[in-house]
Amino acid sequence: VQLVESGGGSVQAGGSLRLSCAASASTYSTNCMGWFRQAPGKERERVATMPTGTGSPYYADSVKGRFTISRDNAMAVTLQMNSLKPEDTAMYYCAARYLSYFCGASQDDYPYWGQGTQVTVS
Repeated sequence: VQLVESGGGSVQAGGSLRLSCAASASTYSTNCMGWFRQAPGKERERVATMPTGTGSPYYADSVKGRFTISRDNAMAVTLQMNSLKPEDTAMYYCAARYLSYFCGASQDDYPYWGQGTQVTVS
C-alpha cells in the first residue's frame, strides 16, 4: 500500500493549508490514519490521527483549535490547517495502520507512510 499525499506549500503566518492523503489501493476499512510532522533537528511528532468507525480524533496540544482532521472514506485522510504559525513549519507525513482502530502515539505504531510534504510558514 502506498500513501499519496498532496497539499502543503508556503504560506504567511495566519494563513491556511490543506493536506490530503489517500491510499493507492483498496485497503481494510478498519484502520487509523493521520499525520506526523518533523522539523529540522527535532523528532517526528504526532499531529493528528483519526480511526474509522466511531473513535474520536487525537490532536497535539500545539494544534488544538487550529487544525481539523477528517476522514472522507476509509482510504483517505485530510488535515485542514488554519491560523498557521511559523512553528508549524515542518515536513508533514501521512501515516496509516490497518486492521486496528488503535491510533498510537509513536511512529512505530504505523507501518505505512507517505513520502512527506513540506509546510513552510513565514
